[in-house]
Amino acid sequence: MKAIILARVSTEDQMTEGHSIPAQLERAREYVRRKGFEIKSEHQFDESSIKDQRTKFELVIDEIKQTTERIALIVETVDRLQRSFKESVLLDTFRKQGKLEIHFIRENLIIHQDSNSSEIQRWDLAVFMAKSYVLQISDNVKRSIEHKLKNGERPGKAPIGYVNTRTEDDKCWIEPHPFKSKVIQRIFEWYATEAFSMDQVSQKVKEDFNLALPKGRIDFILKEPFYCGLNRHKGMLYPHRYQTIISKDLFDKVQAIKAGFHKKPFKYAGLPYLYRGLIRCEKCGCAYTPERKKGKYIYYHCTEYHAKCDTKWLREEEITKQFSDYIDKIHIPDKIVKSISNILKKSHQGKVDYYNDVSTELKGQYDVLQKRIEKMYEDKLDGSITESFYNKKLIEYRSEQSNINTKLKNLQETDSNYYTTAIYLLNLANKAPAIFKRSEPDIKRQLIKIILQNPTVNDVTLNATIRKPFSLWAKGPSRHNWLPREDSNL
Repeated sequence: MKAIILARVSTEDQMTEGHSIPAQLERAREYVRRKGFEIKSEHQFDESSIKDQRTKFELVIDEIKQTTERIALIVETVDRLQRSFKESVLLDTFRKQGKLEIHFIRENLIIHQDSNSSEIQRWDLAVFMAKSYVLQISDNVKRSIEHKLKNGERPGKAPIGYVNTRTEDDKCWIEPHPFKSKVIQRIFEWYATEAFSMDQVSQKVKEDFNLALPKGRIDFILKEPFYCGLNRHKGMLYPHRYQTIISKDLFDKVQAIKAGFHKKPFKYAGLPYLYRGLIRCEKCGCAYTPERKKGKYIYYHCTEYHAKCDTKWLREEEITKQFSDYIDKIHIPDKIVKSISNILKKSHQGKVDYYNDVSTELKGQYDVLQKRIEKMYEDKLDGSITESFYNKKLIEYRSEQSNINTKLKNLQETDSNYYTTAIYLLNLANKAPAIFKRSEPDIKRQLIKIILQNPTVNDVTLNATIRKPFSLWAKGPSRHNWLPREDSNL
């Protein structure tokens, strides 16, 4: 009789001496020699026996189906072949047809066409015990995960932007990656401006950081609450104890944008028209939509979705001119930018002491909460407090610690980026007109979103509000108003 040998492991722990695939194969080959069988094929794989789709196991089944002669399936033990009864149905069909014998070496059990009820029951009992073992492991894993979550730990690999590491006392820990955490922070900040789509964020990550993150990965990152201090598990959120990368406010803002808050109710379709979705009709509030005439002229007009409002059609070139007129209003001479920059730098130096004092106070508050948690855990072990009370207070304290971490993170960002952001805005305001005139369509759209808000058209006139702080630098104010007063303490 020809024999098929099957050897399987499901975890790295089973790759030890006595459980490894080579050890299983050696014992199976020796068994085949003693029985006088001929080895038809050998199948060796690391695949869980409880998966819904057992791809490699199905190859063994296909081989049995295709053979026209009786086959002996040689397996080390029942749990190497199966840990559920779903395989029993198919294997038992082959057995009843006389196509298959199953030889379980360790159990000294052979299942064949003429097996009696006692042998079949032994097979079923072994499968039942294997399944019970799996269920017990599953329960232990669930309890372990629940314990980790309630203790503010992450039960698994950290998301991109963090690294899994170990502490000095060899405990698992998670900390921000020195480079990738900055990338994650910038991804959230870019998207929160509403000036970048996920595709554009992906492109900027490639251009600025030489890191390839496709749109799907960007979407996954923007939905991950771990970055702001929360573990998500089966739809529930649990505060964690690790350092955050972004604030909860920034995360919430991004979720609101993704959900449609402040988004224009339109879908980009067809040709990439420059102002699609940016403009609304001032009379009825409907969107302005583009149409191409004579194959080359682009006109925008009200969709008149709610009612006919008899507005005129506008050429794209005319809209560009009117947008340009708004952006031309923003300008600060180079020497004024330099003067403001110097004042900001001097002011920044005076904030160091304030930062150190507040930072020390917040860290002290965090340590007090940590000591409360450790004392409370000991009280729970001693039976002084109930499990439910412990869990309730743990969530409360972890939430407070998460808020403190967020404040510390915001304080650090404010301290390090205080004048950098201000200088960036000053330079953008200074160069915005030139950038708008020479830029590509996608850059024009981004500038409009950053500088202007609520663009509307009334007949042939474009109206918009210049956002702050750019409104402060629109043409008109005197030099005196441009320059902030210097701190008298400097």
